[in-house]
Amino acid sequence: MPSAQPATPPSTPPGLEPSLPLPSPCLSYWHKTTRGFPYLNANRTTPVPETAEYIIIGSGISGALTAFSLIDSGVSGDKILILEAREAVSGASGRNAGHVRPDAFRGYAAYAAVHGPDQAKKIIVEERKVLHAVDEFVRRHNVSCDFDLTTTFDVCLTPEFAAYEAQSFEAFKAAGGDVSHVQFYEGEEAKRRTRVPEAVAAYEWPAGSSHPAKLAQWLLSSVIEKGAQLWTHCPAIAVNESKHPGYRWDVRTPRGVVSAQTIVHSTNAYAAALLPHLNGYITPNRAQAHSLVPTSAFSAENALSSTMSLRYSLHHFYSVIQRKGDGTIVLGVSRSNPELSAETLAVRESFDDGAFNQEIVDDAMKRFGIMFPGYGEESERHGEGLDHAWTGIIAMTPDSVPYVGAIEELPGQYICAGFNGHG
Repeated sequence: MPSAQPATPPSTPPGLEPSLPLPSPCLSYWHKTTRGFPYLNANRTTPVPETAEYIIIGSGISGALTAFSLIDSGVSGDKILILEAREAVSGASGRNAGHVRPDAFRGYAAYAAVHGPDQAKKIIVEERKVLHAVDEFVRRHNVSCDFDLTTTFDVCLTPEFAAYEAQSFEAFKAAGGDVSHVQFYEGEEAKRRTRVPEAVAAYEWPAGSSHPAKLAQWLLSSVIEKGAQLWTHCPAIAVNESKHPGYRWDVRTPRGVVSAQTIVHSTNAYAAALLPHLNGYITPNRAQAHSLVPTSAFSAENALSSTMSLRYSLHHFYSVIQRKGDGTIVLGVSRSNPELSAETLAVRESFDDGAFNQEIVDDAMKRFGIMFPGYGEESERHGEGLDHAWTGIIAMTPDSVPYVGAIEELPGQYICAGFNGHG
């Protein structure tokens, strides 16, 4: 399991000052389609309770799943308080591109360089386990989150990246990694299977997609129905040693102070605002995604059945899913792109999820038309094409893995944050 302690000092001095979530974020496609969630603004103006055994800071998937797991292990729901700075699921869990996509081999070399070959292999193996765990959880609990167990393609769009993927594949295989579930295609077969004329090669393996906001909302509903309390629009401003007898920590909010025995920081990119020693170890990176209403060339029987990562290089890529229900295409873009202006690239490190960048929209739509030329063979009717664009704040760490577990110097505090845009 990744360490909860920073193991590697930041290579550069901290950039932005730590921040709480900004108060007026834009809505994602996922937010737009779940405005009826009854706990969206739960306890919006209510003073916080005086005490709680467990305080979970953050109402995204990690925070909500932590509450679910505590209750599932026997903790009474009424001992749990979830604090959310904005509306429920307003952070990265409700802003991603909808993937449930394990790394099959590509990250092995990079992980091995930092963590060693054995740990690198474990990271890849665990990702595959998570996909099956999500599938099993959704089926067992009948979670209505549009989960689709399918396959995914890594599409190599240049010979250089095809060579990089081949080296990564062989390195993982040579280390004893299981690649029996990975299919390889090249040349015309890669183009045919992916429908991408630029494809040089492609790798396919099991993966999924979901409506991430619905998943987090289902978890929140489940724990609230079992007694857990959710306070929205109620950021945790500071955590200090408790003055309340019998409790370890006091959490200060705009609506009062609540004392707790145990605190779980599920705050992702915002973790350093409450844990200053993480400044420079968990840093924000603004990403952007887009929803498209497809033309008939990508509708009904012509819809994409697999998700994709379409890569010109390791850091210049686009991601695609197509939802089964409404056929919406979700197009994500990488955080590095040599075709973007220096001005746009300069604001990647940001906590601002209040608006989108038009230059990134233009690049995404242009590049989608190049990667899938069949999409533009007919004129878009009114209602087809770009539907929405939004931003979300990714949490980056120096060693590319999250911090999960106890914070040793702060007894009773735990963290689950720093997901590097991967979950």
